[in-house]
Amino acid sequence: MTAPAAQRPDLAPQGHPQRWLILGVICLAQLTVLLDNTVLNVAIPSLTAELDASTSDVQWMINAYSLVQAGLLLTAGSSADRYGRKKMLIVGLALFGVGSLVAGLSQSSGQLIAARAGMGVGGALLLTTTLAVVVQIFDETERVKAIGIWSTVASLGFAAGPLFGGFVLDHFWWGAIFLINIPVALIALVAVARLVPESKNGQGERPDLLGALLSTIGMTAVVFAIISGPEHGWASGQVLLTAFVGVAVLAGFVLWELRIPHPMLDMHFFRNQKFVGAVAGAILVAFGMTGSLFLLTQHLQFVLGYGPLEAGLRTAPMALTVVVLNLAGLGARMVQKFGTPVVIAAGMSCLAAGLAAIAVLGGGDGGYGGMLFGLVVMGVGVAFAMPAMANAIMSAIPPEKAGVGAGVNGMLAEFGNGLGVAVLGAVLNARFAALVPAAVGAASLPAALAAADGPAAREEIKEAFASGLEVSQLAGAVAVLAGGLLAAFLLRRAERAEARPAVAAKEPVAETAKAGDRADSTGPAA
Repeated sequence: MTAPAAQRPDLAPQGHPQRWLILGVICLAQLTVLLDNTVLNVAIPSLTAELDASTSDVQWMINAYSLVQAGLLLTAGSSADRYGRKKMLIVGLALFGVGSLVAGLSQSSGQLIAARAGMGVGGALLLTTTLAVVVQIFDETERVKAIGIWSTVASLGFAAGPLFGGFVLDHFWWGAIFLINIPVALIALVAVARLVPESKNGQGERPDLLGALLSTIGMTAVVFAIISGPEHGWASGQVLLTAFVGVAVLAGFVLWELRIPHPMLDMHFFRNQKFVGAVAGAILVAFGMTGSLFLLTQHLQFVLGYGPLEAGLRTAPMALTVVVLNLAGLGARMVQKFGTPVVIAAGMSCLAAGLAAIAVLGGGDGGYGGMLFGLVVMGVGVAFAMPAMANAIMSAIPPEKAGVGAGVNGMLAEFGNGLGVAVLGAVLNARFAALVPAAVGAASLPAALAAADGPAAREEIKEAFASGLEVSQLAGAVAVLAGGLLAAFLLRRAERAEARPAVAAKEPVAETAKAGDRADSTGPAA
């Protein structure tokens, strides 16, 4: 059994008096990390021209950051638990700031790729320690709302990255998108050092070095396979070999964690239906949200004819809906009133309904109105489901393993993101190939449009892509709805299983009280 937080002096006290100010500080730090996931996309033309970067160079500039970050999430969370969450948060901010400086002053593609990889190390530490600190400083009554605000930053960063990058590039050179991180990192460093309480696992466990190595290699290989699949083809030898290596190494990681006395990730967590239900839901929220937006961005640009910045603005309503609802605390109040399973089921149903609305109302050349409605409904679903599931994951893991829990949450998001792009993209491509077999050999939709023979052929390709988008969004809606109902069912079963011992413990007390009452009523009169 895990001792209560109040009995563990190594952990920060629940309900820290400056908890909301601390939350603002760590959300600021997290926002810089999440902006860098998408901000570089709008700088591709500038990088190609000024650094003489090849297509492969640009891909590595973008992927080095997400690849390193995804591979190190679990190791970063475990390190934070062992060596101190505040300490690792400071290290993460320092690495991220130094990496941003090197990236902004890079003179070659190789320097920028290396700097982005270094920023990925800092990003992994920041994403895990920020959520772990939230769990430590908020008690159960406020934690769902705090996690809701924390997860809001993810949506804001996702939406604001391209818009922020476009604004900076309109006024400055490309390096400014990295250098602007430095004052933010410095402010966050000072604030963290002064405000954030230190907390760590005081059990003195030896570090699981082999587990860290296996999880890093396995996750990096799997994410690399997902990233490179669209470019090289899902059936290519490179993708299949990398995916096989990743899965094999992760299987070895599981076997190793089951054998050692102090594992980095206790595999017995997966026997907890609450944990499994939240895991399934978290993957499918990321699956539906990221896969949908990945395809919608292409649809807006290549079918409806919007520019990159205009397309970014038109996908922003989903993120803005998430921000408004989470800042209002609506999801947290719903969890308190209706319970986690009901809120997750409602949220996933809204997400599925939004995907279906985009498929039915937003496809083809019917304009933007139907897509806007679907994006807002999706935003409502994400605002309800994501904080509830993150809280369910973190509450299913002992508080002394909060960093590992945050690492698991981050890994699920990365896996769901890649899975959404891969699966929904494959569904779209299959439909597209069935409708216009002649365009299948093209590397991308822009290439297919460029190779089209005349306006009629280009229109046929656009209509085929729109039809593929409709089918893929409907497939995503079905998967999200089924997964959401499964997650809610597992969470409900877990709650009932947890309630039975408490009820059983109360029954003997009640029987004893009744027996005492009977004895009093039948006893001799005074």
